[in-house]
Formats: sequence, C-alpha cells, structure tokens
Amino acid sequence: MHRFYLPPEECRELRLVLRDTEAHHARHVLRLGRGERVTVLDGAGHEYFCDVRESGKDTVVLEVMEKKFTPPLPWQITLLQAVPKGKIIESIIQKATELGAHRIVPLLSERVTTQLDAGDAQAKAEKWRGTALEAIKQCGSAWLPQVEAPLTPAAFLARGEKFDLALIGSLEEKRRQPRVYFEDFFAAHGCLPKLLALWVGPEGDFTRAEIEAAQAAGARPVTLGRLVLRSETAAVYGLSVLNHELQARL
Repeated sequence: MHRFYLPPEECRELRLVLRDTEAHHARHVLRLGRGERVTVLDGAGHEYFCDVRESGKDTVVLEVMEKKFTPPLPWQITLLQAVPKGKIIESIIQKATELGAHRIVPLLSERVTTQLDAGDAQAKAEKWRGTALEAIKQCGSAWLPQVEAPLTPAAFLARGEKFDLALIGSLEEKRRQPRVYFEDFFAAHGCLPKLLALWVGPEGDFTRAEIEAAQAAGARPVTLGRLVLRSETAAVYGLSVLNHELQARL
C-alpha cells in the first residue's frame, strides 16, 4: 500500500487532501485512481487508511476509512552524529529513522570538514527533515523523528540536557561493551533507561577535548567492535545494539 505524509493539523477531518509534491506523486508517478487504497502517516503515531475520492489538477482528496494509533516506544534515543563528508548524513538519517531514533542532532565537531553559518544550518536541517519524512513513508514508521539544525558539540552540551544513559563510541582502552552499561543501569534502578544518547564521531573521531567534555557531561565510552568503523557504519551499529539491549529486556 502506498504511503503519504500529512502533518497532524491536516488530519483532523474524515477527508484528507494531498497537495504539492504528495499530490504530484500520487497523480503523476503512481497514477492512483478513484477507489484505490492508500495510507497517510502524520508522524505523530497515527495511520489513516484511506480511499482515493477525487483527483484534481493540484490536489488528491482522500476519505478516511480506518484509523490506527501506534504508541511511541518506551524509550527515546538521541543520535548525536558528527556530520560526515558529502551526502552521507542523509543515509545516516534514513537508517536512524528506520532504527527508531527519536531525535537526530547533527554535530559540527572540530574534525568535520563541513562548516555552516546559521542560515545554511537551517536550510540543511529542512532538507534533512525531508529525508526523515521519506524514510518513514518507506519503512512505515508512525513516528517522525526530530532532526535538529547542526551545531557544535560545545553548543549542545551547553544546553545541559540530561540522559539516563549516554554512550560515546570510543577507541580508548577503557571503553566497555554496551551490555555492561545496561546491566549496571538495570541493577541500580530496576528498570530500563528511558532517555538515551549515542555520540558518533567523524572521520578521525572527536578530538580529545570533545571526548572529555562529553564524558564530563555523563557520556560513557563504549566499544563498537574491534575494527575501526566508518562514521555511518558506527551509527547503524550503535543504534542496532541499543535497540537490541532495550528490546531484550522488555
């Protein structure tokens, strides 16, 4: 079944209207006709199973036949991802969405080659949000992750956000397996962490100062295997491990 996206404020009636790129895709790419069934996601947990009713020049009108709500996961994972070269960040956002990340914060760390001013950062954020939106339509997730404008690690840490468990991919000797941190948390609290963060560095890793600042804020050094992973591989690996540990203890 073909999936489309409409923001929650446009999904309050029994008739939904696709416009702009969504309408163009429905009419000119998929060539959907009257009576065909489609799904609309609002990114806030709701799925609307609809029939196509009308197809105009710039709009496609849908009638809601059934509505379903998917509760959010009992945990929220924030991926703090150093921006790699080129368009690799788009692939990371796509995979992070598929792996259920709640939020993606692109980081302009010292060894990141891409540097952006405020206007460029907002433009990139809008583009990357579109990547996440396309990803939920592809994988069928009912929840659209937040994608923030890129900022420096220092600027993020200055917010003072608190996490139940924050991990940072590390090559240092004192790193530990993710499972050890989960076991320690469960032993101390008798429950799973609800707010988690995963820090993933760029090529060449975070600088020593950046790592120390993240650890001073509570991030714990974690191993992502015996090999040195590319940034995009580390993100997928790390999110997969976090999901495994969380789901195994449900």
